Formats: sequence, C-alpha cells, structure tokens
Amino acid sequence: MRPIPLTWLYVPGDRPDVVAKALVAGADVVVVDLEDAVAPARKEYARAATTELLSAPRPGPGPALHVRVNALGTPLSDADLRAIAPLPGLAGLRLPKVISPDDVIRAAERAAPHDGGAPALHALLETALGVERAHAIATAHPALHGLSIGEADLRADLGVRDDAGLDWARSRVIVAARAASLPAPPQSVYPDTRDVAGLAASCAHGRTLGFLGRAAIHPRQLPVIERAYLPTPEEIEQAESILKAAASQEGAQALPDGRFVDRAVVEGARRTLALAEADG
Repeated sequence: MRPIPLTWLYVPGDRPDVVAKALVAGADVVVVDLEDAVAPARKEYARAATTELLSAPRPGPGPALHVRVNALGTPLSDADLRAIAPLPGLAGLRLPKVISPDDVIRAAERAAPHDGGAPALHALLETALGVERAHAIATAHPALHGLSIGEADLRADLGVRDDAGLDWARSRVIVAARAASLPAPPQSVYPDTRDVAGLAASCAHGRTLGFLGRAAIHPRQLPVIERAYLPTPEEIEQAESILKAAASQEGAQALPDGRFVDRAVVEGARRTLALAEADG
C-alpha cells in the first residue's frame, strides 16, 4: 500500500471469494462491508467470515483492511465493534451514517480493546445533519482519522437530482476535514461500473474540489481513479521547478515564466511530489 491511499475498494463481507479477489486487485485499501452490501439474513455470517479474515496472518505486503460496520447504535454495530476492533489484521473502521460527535465518541469507546486505544476510525457523512455538523464530527475524538461522504444516501436525503447539487456539501466536508488537520477525503463511489469515461470525468471534477482518491465498487475502476489523482508529468515538472526556485532564493518570487511562488505554492509543490514519490 502506498503511504497516501488513493483507491478504496468496497467488497461484501458475506462473500469471502470476492474479498480474496479484492485483496489482489491492486487497491490501496480494501473495505469489507458489513452494512449495505449484506442482506439482513447474512449479517452474522458476514461478521464471522470477516473475523476469520482479520485473525489470520497475511503473507507479504498488500492493501490495508478496513471494515464498514452496521448502523451505529444498533445491536448489530455493537456486535461488529466487539468482534472486529481487537483483531490484528484491522487497519481501520468505517462508521456509517454518522450524524453527531457523540456517534464517534461512543464508537471509539466500544471499539477500544482492554489493552489499548480504539483503531483508526473514519466517519461517513450520509445525511444533511451529518454534513451540517462536519467539523464537530471531525474533531470529536483523537481516534478519528478521516471523513467521507456517502453520496447515495445524501442525495436521497437532500432530494438532489443533478450531480452538481452535491458540490456544496462536498466542499463543506473537504473544508471540515482539512480544518481538523485530517487528510483530504476520498470521493464517494461512482455507481456505474461500466461507465469508465464518466468515472474519469467525475474524478477530474472531484480533484478540482479538493478530494484525494476515491472509493470503488469494482476493480476495473481502480486504474481510472489512480490516473485521475496521480500527478501528471507536467505537474511533477512544475513542482520540481518551484522547489528548485525556492531552494535558491528565500521569500516570495516570480519565476521566468510568470508564475508567482510563495510559501503556500511551495507547500503545494511538496504535496505533489510526495504523492508522485509514494506511487513510485
């Protein structure tokens, strides 16, 4: 897994065969889903299969393993947290439909093993109320490592028909995450797994908003997301020229091609090169 994850592949927890394929599909993070992707009658089996997966040693390097638990505050989620949180193979817990800081605090308390703190938590904001409280949620607990948007549920809650209608909510969550010193959020899933061109265009738009990486529901989406979010050769060249200029002269300056360079521009160039080097 690269130090800066770009691809988050969701797989149903009640399909061990699909999970096994996902582990070698090339995603940075594999998210085993115990919530929406699993029918009610198979919830117990999905938890048991995921517990077995996270308890077994994994040979060699591979993607980080996250688990999306069931809806918070239910017997299912409580059982998920008790069974999954202490396991050695777990890298993160994804909390669905978070609407308040208390949701994060309670999940952290339930997920904390007796001999240590809670694993890394990631809050999914899927309602208007969750988005409205984004910064309070982002700063609710030290175990919270990220925010994301669940756009299918949010779209339904808002009654939004056009994709552009979600841009304000997207920007609000991105700003909340960065204001809380959390990583830039990954984009929500693109539901049409065969529309590669649409996915690429959507990723390009998401990148302009400030997202970093994207969740996927099919391995064919992974290379499209990577191409969209990795720096282009031109961006890498520009970043290198900015850092070279900054090293030769302190303070703000104008480059020969007219670009203005100050501390903020230099920090952006460093982020670009860090992402490029992480891929290398």
